[in-house]
Amino acid sequence: MAHEKEIPCAETFSLAGVMGDPVVIRGWNIDGLPTDNTSTENGILTTSAERWGLCIDPQQQAFKWLRNMYKQQKLSQLKFGKSTFLREIEAAVQNGRPVLIEDVQEQIDPGLDPILMHSEFAGEGGIMQIKLGDSIKDYDQDFRLYMTSKMPNPHYPPEVCIKVTLINFTVTAEGLEEQLLGDVVVKEKPEVEAKSV
Repeated sequence: MAHEKEIPCAETFSLAGVMGDPVVIRGWNIDGLPTDNTSTENGILTTSAERWGLCIDPQQQAFKWLRNMYKQQKLSQLKFGKSTFLREIEAAVQNGRPVLIEDVQEQIDPGLDPILMHSEFAGEGGIMQIKLGDSIKDYDQDFRLYMTSKMPNPHYPPEVCIKVTLINFTVTAEGLEEQLLGDVVVKEKPEVEAKSV
């Protein structure tokens, strides 16, 4: 269609070609993100989407990747129902630490709504703040929130879907084929793999 209208564009579209940085993507691969195109696109969506990501992750590829990627930044790994859950979220929001909530079921704790809806506001002196529960906390812009679910085919209600970016990390046959091919190339022909970066 674009070619018919003589609009300049590439022959094929690639999300990684438009939004990806090869150096960053290579770092993700080192941290455990598989090298196939689907995983790379999922990584871009997980880190770049405006809403916080909820990864459907039955094989736990996203979980392992995120855990490795933020290992040096004191990643908080949490589960809903933990007695100190909200207190740890508040501390991460104030200190700008990443949080990974694992094993998310089909409902999300309503205490997270202000964070999911990006309800932060400029307080006194222009400091970003957010109301969590009954108290107002400083909001560090470095704060990151990720969620993963081991459920292979969850049915999230609309009130959850509008608050998060759903990202399907389920391995497809094509993705598995690309991952296996990538592993073979790394093992057998590392010089070829080095050129692809």
